[in-house]
Amino acid sequence: MHALLVEDDDRMAQALVTALAQRGHSVRRVGRALDALRHVREAQFVLLDLGLPDLDGLELLRRLRTVCDAPLIVVTARCEERDIVQGLRAGADDYVVKPFRMAELMARIDSVRRRTAPLPGRPEGEAASSVRAGDVEIDLAGRAVTVAGAPVRLTRREFDVLAFLAQRPDQVHSREEILDRVWGDAFLAASRSLDVHVAGIRAKTGRAGLVRTVRGFGYQLGSPTAGGEGDGDG
Repeated sequence: MHALLVEDDDRMAQALVTALAQRGHSVRRVGRALDALRHVREAQFVLLDLGLPDLDGLELLRRLRTVCDAPLIVVTARCEERDIVQGLRAGADDYVVKPFRMAELMARIDSVRRRTAPLPGRPEGEAASSVRAGDVEIDLAGRAVTVAGAPVRLTRREFDVLAFLAQRPDQVHSREEILDRVWGDAFLAASRSLDVHVAGIRAKTGRAGLVRTVRGFGYQLGSPTAGGEGDGDG
């Protein structure tokens, strides 16, 4: 794997480069947003610090997502809930707060790489298909969503959550099941990552009922109305 490391702190960058190299990965390290944009197309994976000298890291993340769909983990000292939510909504596949254990970060990298290959939850050998819910069409093979014929741009993780629910529209899925199948870790249930991505799906499609919350349990593909969230608690 060829990784792009966007980190302006030399000591942190060296530690990360060494850890990645020991696992057999090649790394290009840059310390400025302009260089990240220049080299991101060659990357198979991105580690992104948000504290950059020439551009706010969240703005860089949004720009990177317009030109690159490679797996991306934010690695930053910003620990406020607002920053974490914004990072996930902007397209980060995971968000790690400094200081962190190197072994944990490497495990998260491996997990994100596994998750971002095949469409989660699709049984082996299942034919590609589309799922329609009202005026929302979910193209599982093309990883595309349209609402009333108009394309809607979801982040990778938002699409993964929606696709997983769409593949079994009649079933209610627990939070733990979704986190295990989409995030690869059912123990993330205490985090807000799933809720953030569900909120993103609802907001971007303009169909609050597309993902139905089953209070105290999980989520289900719902009726794509522009109204409330049905039985949900958000």
